Amino acid sequence: MSGASLRQRFHDIALEGRAALIVYLTQGDPAPEASVDLLVSMAESGADVIELGVPFSDPSADGVVIQQAMQRALDAGGGLSSALATVRNFRDRGFTTPIVLFGYYNPIFVRGVERFAAEAVEAGVDALLTVDVPIDELTELYEPLSKVGIGVVPLVAPTSTPERIAKVASFDPAFVYYVSMTGVTGSAFKGASGGAERVRVIQEATGAPVAVGFGIKTGKDASEVASYADGVVVGSALVRRIAAAEGVEQACLSAGELGAELRAAMKR
Repeated sequence: MSGASLRQRFHDIALEGRAALIVYLTQGDPAPEASVDLLVSMAESGADVIELGVPFSDPSADGVVIQQAMQRALDAGGGLSSALATVRNFRDRGFTTPIVLFGYYNPIFVRGVERFAAEAVEAGVDALLTVDVPIDELTELYEPLSKVGIGVVPLVAPTSTPERIAKVASFDPAFVYYVSMTGVTGSAFKGASGGAERVRVIQEATGAPVAVGFGIKTGKDASEVASYADGVVVGSALVRRIAAAEGVEQACLSAGELGAELRAAMKR
């Protein structure tokens, strides 16, 4: 699947009368060798898209839950090379669930964007979301990635101006990630008030599906957002379950249970 086919996947899911479930996992937490099993668990529990977080030493946009997960992952040997290997191994097991690499620009810059693009498409990555690359600078990633069929996922915030939102359309995004509130990942969900109108504005301005994230932890939260968004993103709640588990098997089981609950909440 590519960035373009990922967008088509959102369209097909909408025809099923539901929103897409997008889940986030930190690669390498609790260990790189466990990450493929966790991806499989989420795919089998009904995740439509998986965001795989690339461990980074300064995850400034993330809250304490994901910060701690990234530190555990780095200590265990996680990182960009390991994340690409995780995706490759997931594909080798026969899973086609779209994978969005989620993270920060520095590891990609150090590697070289052209090299990263070639290695990412070979591994089976569908799209990239870099939280610290603003819309004005996204072309630096978009151009080499689009040449190999990998999509970009721009971020839009409650504070984004109409002019900045309009710029998103030029990147033909696989989808747009709408950060439902200011702050960091893992913040408390504040309900869907005003969200539907904001999502509609972004959809009309960009022509792309819109997924909503930040603070969504339960099936009830997810159901609220699924009533108006094209996709619902859940991350910290899953990462917290993995951290609390005793062993990889229990982590897969616990994360999978929450994944199934969330998937059931996607129906409109």
